[in-house]
Amino acid sequence: MATLPNSEQRQVGLLVLESDPGSSAALKQILDSEGWRVRIVEDVQMLQVELKTAEYSLLIANIALIGLDSPTFHVLKELGGVSAEDGGKIRTLFVISELNGSQFIGHLEAARLPYVLRPFHLHDFLEKVSDLLVEVKAIAAPLRMTRYEFGEARKKKKQASRTTSMFASRDSYSYTEEEIAEYEKAESESSRMRRNKPRTNLGDPRG
Repeated sequence: MATLPNSEQRQVGLLVLESDPGSSAALKQILDSEGWRVRIVEDVQMLQVELKTAEYSLLIANIALIGLDSPTFHVLKELGGVSAEDGGKIRTLFVISELNGSQFIGHLEAARLPYVLRPFHLHDFLEKVSDLLVEVKAIAAPLRMTRYEFGEARKKKKQASRTTSMFASRDSYSYTEEEIAEYEKAESESSRMRRNKPRTNLGDPRG
C-alpha cells in the first residue's frame, strides 16, 4: 500500500460528519482498516469544535447535515480550495445519498468540490479518499493494489457488504473481468520491463 510509514500514517486524521449510527460505524471500520486516525461527529456544532481543536487532513461529510447555504458549507468550500503549496492542509469529500442527489450534485460540480454517491463501491471510495490525502501531502501516493492486497481487498469488500447498506450490494464488490484483465496486464508489463532492463556493465573481472 502506497502510504507513509506506520509511524507517520497514524498521524493522518480523518473527520467524519454522519448522524446515522450504521453509516458512521461502517465508515469508521473501513477507514480504521487503512491505519488512519478516524473521528466521528454527529452534527455541525461538534464538527466546528473538532476543526478548531484538532488537525485533520480530510473531512468526509454527509452534505444533507450541512446544506448548501450554511456558513459551514462555505467555510469548507474555502478550506478545500487552498492548494497544499499555498498552505492548504485539509480537503472535504461530500457524501450524497442517491435518493436526494439531484439537490446537491449540480452545485458541488459547479464549485469543483469532490463527492461520492451512497451507496458506493468500497474500492472507488478508498481511492478517492487517498487521492485527496495525496493532494494535501498527508500520504505519499494513492492507494494502489499489489498482488497480495488485491485478494485481501476482495475479502474486505465482502465483509463490508454484509455489515452495512452504505456500500453497494455484495455482487457489486466482485471485480469485473475487465478489472482483472487490466490488473494482470499491468503486472505482465511490469515483469516484462524488469526482464528487459539492461544490466550494468561492471567490466571483465579478469582485467
